[in-house]
Amino acid sequence: MGKIVLRLDRVMADRKMSLNQLSEIVGVSNVNLSKMKTGKISAIRFSTLEAICDALACQPGDILEYDPNAQSDSKTEE
Repeated sequence: MGKIVLRLDRVMADRKMSLNQLSEIVGVSNVNLSKMKTGKISAIRFSTLEAICDALACQPGDILEYDPNAQSDSKTEE
């Protein structure tokens, strides 16, 4: 099974926006945004995703991508 890959770093670079700038606009801590940039999160609130998309003038699909070939980090029961 594939996994969802976060592309926040790419969109931020395209918009020339720093982590500090995005944090101030969205109202999310630098630590949480940094975890999003590195893909170290397992969930995101729609309200946060909406605020990020608004700040970066992008669509959710610009930030989230499904990679069918990547291995998911979640553990499955056997």
